[in-house]
Amino acid sequence: MDIGARIKEIRKSAGLTQQRFADRIGLKRNTVGNYEINLITPSDRTIADICREFNVSEVWLRTGEGDQYIKLDEDAEFIQVCEEINLSDDSLIKQIIKTYWRMNEDEKAAVRKLIDGISQK
Repeated sequence: MDIGARIKEIRKSAGLTQQRFADRIGLKRNTVGNYEINLITPSDRTIADICREFNVSEVWLRTGEGDQYIKLDEDAEFIQVCEEINLSDDSLIKQIIKTYWRMNEDEKAAVRKLIDGISQK
């Protein structure tokens, strides 16, 4: 697999269009498309931006060797998820989080019990 295919894999794994992927790393859509078909090679800066934005190993992106993703600790993963939610167009998840945050402790306990029951199935 070449670097263009790996970039496409990152984009698809993130569930993004070429435009949304480009927006996240400050590029134009057609530039991302050209990377994906290996018409042009990304600069070192672009590779660094992709790795930072999508938590991808630079070695894997450049060579295909090793693990694709860098392991994050729990706090870093939480921050990354919050950033992704903030950038997304998913108004439902944003509303769910805001509603939960505003609940009193008894209501939060009931929601946690419901989620624990669902996750155990």
